[in-house]
Amino acid sequence: MYKADENRYDGKMPVRRVGNSGLQLPAISFGMWHSFGDDANFKDSEAVMLEAFDSGIFSYDLAYNYGPESGAAERMFGEVYQKNLKPYRDELVITTKAGFHMWPGPYGEMSSRKTLINALDGSLKRMGLDYVDVYYSHRFDPETSLEETAVALDQLVRDGKALYVGISNYTSEQTHEIAKIFKDLHTPFVVNQVSYNMLNRNIEKDGLLDELDADNLGLVAYGPLAEGLLTDKYLNGISDDFQIHWSSTEVMEQGNDKMVKKLNQLNELAQGRHQTLAQMSIAWLLKRKTVASIVTGASKPHHLLNNLEAMKNLDFTADELAEIERILKA
Repeated sequence: MYKADENRYDGKMPVRRVGNSGLQLPAISFGMWHSFGDDANFKDSEAVMLEAFDSGIFSYDLAYNYGPESGAAERMFGEVYQKNLKPYRDELVITTKAGFHMWPGPYGEMSSRKTLINALDGSLKRMGLDYVDVYYSHRFDPETSLEETAVALDQLVRDGKALYVGISNYTSEQTHEIAKIFKDLHTPFVVNQVSYNMLNRNIEKDGLLDELDADNLGLVAYGPLAEGLLTDKYLNGISDDFQIHWSSTEVMEQGNDKMVKKLNQLNELAQGRHQTLAQMSIAWLLKRKTVASIVTGASKPHHLLNNLEAMKNLDFTADELAEIERILKA
């Protein structure tokens, strides 16, 4: 029977507050977008999920559509939770989302009242939970009023099915507008989860970070390693069939050769900090307190532990930050 490491909160994983709310998250949250939900990989997935908790990562990030098919990652999480983590429920922050394609028909995606409420009921059933800690509208719905989306999320809190609500992939303007509705409803709205990394700086151009600061909200960053670009995997070249996430397509517009040159320059800087490129990329995201947590997954425990090494050096000199900007803007 699994017994959690008694030293899991010994300080190796920083804990950060989400805006000015009572919600606190580990600097790294365990994401279950890739590689989770395949029965053949259950033992490996279970091992890395438990290693995460033993390492001070008490937040697990899911969505209805994660996995080889919709619901698969939540089902796997539920099995690991029921078998190992249920005694620690009061310590865990479990989050899920609804909005991308989940089931056939017009209500199987987007952020209508019916979609959000039905989706969370299904998610809770798969995971064997009474509630989630944060429930997200996974994407802005251009055909549904923000008020309907906000009221549906508010109801789910009042029904005891979620403690906090969030949005994901919303722009600065969309965030500002829905935040006003949540404020009138007194909904515990705390976070926007978006794609953010050294290469994809779109939210800075959009003003989202400033908007979140103004509303005392937090940001959870997904895609911190840009589909592996910000690792040592592509230092010798990027194949023509490389697929970047839809949120980061602009990253590759400069061409593969120029990107490889930048990656090698960044890697050289990381080595001077006694870090891998991936570790420096994670540390760079955490330099601003608005970023409450970074979502990253791992298929093996040693992959996870390598990323956690970033916590040993989160500080940057002014010269290092200037050099990063010079490389990225070249």
